[in-house]
Amino acid sequence: MKKIAIQGIAGSFHEDAARKYFGDEEIEVIECRSFQSVCELIDADKVDIAVMAIENSIAGSILQNYSLIRDFHLRVIGEIYIHIQMNLMMLPGAKKEDIKTIYSHPIAIRQCVEYIEKYFPEAKIRENQDTAASGKLLVEENLMNAAAIGNLRTAEIYGLNVLETNIETNKKNYTRFWILSKHSNQSDLNNKASLCFEVGHYYGALARVLNIFAENKINLNKIQSVPILGKPNEYTMHVDVEWDDIVNYERAIHAILKNVSSLSILGEYVRGEIDIQN
Repeated sequence: MKKIAIQGIAGSFHEDAARKYFGDEEIEVIECRSFQSVCELIDADKVDIAVMAIENSIAGSILQNYSLIRDFHLRVIGEIYIHIQMNLMMLPGAKKEDIKTIYSHPIAIRQCVEYIEKYFPEAKIRENQDTAASGKLLVEENLMNAAAIGNLRTAEIYGLNVLETNIETNKKNYTRFWILSKHSNQSDLNNKASLCFEVGHYYGALARVLNIFAENKINLNKIQSVPILGKPNEYTMHVDVEWDDIVNYERAIHAILKNVSSLSILGEYVRGEIDIQN
């Protein structure tokens, strides 16, 4: 049985991502308080795989996770997109009109701010480490005048009543999760890669690298600059690329090596599909 490290607890979107990615495969989910802890577990061989959020379509990229992946020399072996749908939940018997406090993760709260302001303008907002922990808190402290915002899995695990579904403002919101390992995933099916590189400080240095992708028919579908700690105004460029022909990708990599000061392949894997239900 694979041991899978996630940030958060059972019922979180990270657990959703892990179970959806591995499907019918039997796994053991290992809960961690922080992304740092996730990386430490896999680095120490205490788990086999880690599942880590890397970007959200509303909140953007999680820059600290790019740095952690590099610092711990982890490899991306897969990805999965989770449609983020938020729900209002309370303890059995609790009533919506009694809500005085709403708990959730700060990003989840931001995604539901229009709903909260419309229906609960006087409620106190309490940020928590994740959505699932917010639901668990209601049970542990028997909070009859409080609600949590989270996914349906949280309500199922902790026996909460879902009072209203899909309260998020943006109905097309998703989070992208990376599947991480200490070892690369070699497969003829791979058609996507995550790379990071640094270029010199001269005119057109970055453009030259990007043109190499275009010349080799490589689709560049994400580019993200991450500040280099201790080096003001210097950045590592993170890119995601896709290809139809592996030969084109390999030719592009060889050409790029001649035009960068450093290049790391964070992982080559099978592209995940976005499946957002209306």
